[in-house]
Amino acid sequence: MERSDKISITSKTLASGNCQVKFFVEDERQPQYGYLLMSEPKPVGDIIDEIKSRLEKRRFDEMNLNPFFPLAPASDDPNFYLFSA
Repeated sequence: MERSDKISITSKTLASGNCQVKFFVEDERQPQYGYLLMSEPKPVGDIIDEIKSRLEKRRFDEMNLNPFFPLAPASDDPNFYLFSA
């Protein structure tokens, strides 16, 4: 299933030297926003590709829920946070 969500980002450098990227996923059915923590600044295209990759992984994980134990898998990525808007 191909999704063509529009993603907009803003970033800032933290005191630790890490780069915090705040992103918005503009989807009429399910708008979302989140944060991605990166150890170094990257080009905008690379950041958006990274966000899309992590979103796709999260969607894939949600589709593979066990029907006998229908709890979402715990996120093992402390550098990626996603919220419903």
